[in-house]
Amino acid sequence: MATSAARRSRLDPAVFDLPVEKMRAGYYTDAYFNHSRAVLIADGRRPRVVMQVFQKSEAYLGGVDEAIAILKLCSEDWEALTVHALHDGDRIAPYETVLTIEGDYTIFAHLETVYLGVLARRTLITTNVVRIVEAANRKPIIFMPARHDHHRVQTGDGYAAHVAGRIMGAEIGVTTDEQASWWGGRGIGTVPHALIAAYGGNTVLAASRFAEWAPPDMRVTVLVDFENSSVATALEVARALGDRLWGVRLDTSESLVDFSLVEEMGDFGPTGVNPRLVERVRDALDRYGFEGVKIVASGGFTVDKIHEFERLGVPVDAYGVGSSLIRGANDFTADVVSTDGRPSGKVGRRFRPNERLELVS
Repeated sequence: MATSAARRSRLDPAVFDLPVEKMRAGYYTDAYFNHSRAVLIADGRRPRVVMQVFQKSEAYLGGVDEAIAILKLCSEDWEALTVHALHDGDRIAPYETVLTIEGDYTIFAHLETVYLGVLARRTLITTNVVRIVEAANRKPIIFMPARHDHHRVQTGDGYAAHVAGRIMGAEIGVTTDEQASWWGGRGIGTVPHALIAAYGGNTVLAASRFAEWAPPDMRVTVLVDFENSSVATALEVARALGDRLWGVRLDTSESLVDFSLVEEMGDFGPTGVNPRLVERVRDALDRYGFEGVKIVASGGFTVDKIHEFERLGVPVDAYGVGSSLIRGANDFTADVVSTDGRPSGKVGRRFRPNERLELVS
């Protein structure tokens, strides 16, 4: 296998805060791998194998550094293994080998479930975010799935989104500090509906108090759909906050028609955040001298919806995207393709060398 002359850096295994003892004990592993390992050890058999890992889609790889950390910290003897791998963020083809592990199978047999699961989840997120950024023509994206999934997935998901932004040269904001922890970032956020409700439904008052509290470098962005009158509320907030306002966020429910569009209904889909609503808010802000105020659009945005907004030239400056970024699947497979120097893959599986793989030190 070829080794690149200029190695790229990898995350330190300590970053991942792995439950090392449980992983070493096979606690997170499909039982049949633990049973297989136990059989081999009981029989005194220590086969030297080549394990090959791949997936079946055009994708952007995620989770490699985490998978390597699992092997380094949780195998029986990392120094006895030879591992070659691609890097987080690499574009990968169907069936392309992304990772190989060579050594005594009993050293790492108990880790297959774990490293495959990591690769599957992180690659799914990285690829989904890249697709969203492509559709958005590299406009900033706010990564907002935290409320749609278990809190324990936030850390790696946030990093996978960050990797996607790095790939595309686009700004990816995450909404929790945990999502940003692996690269030392911070979560970002807008003035939410809950704060507006806490001020009796008065968006201007809530926004003003938020702006007074916020540190100077915070981009103050305010939800303006609380009263379902986004044009009027956006103007009220812009007048009240002046230069302190970075942007307004449109988040109208897909079951509602904003009041500003009621008289125009008839030749377009009027519910939710739609192109006409964004245009009306932009026109009003510009007309009254608030050209610098950004518009963030959120609420049910997918690759297809963003692509359509961009095709139409809708004046959105950034998109907030949630549950669509964690939907789908990008499954990985690991096969033993060589045992004690002889081909041993099942029918249809063979060793697939990949010159892009780098030796992991």
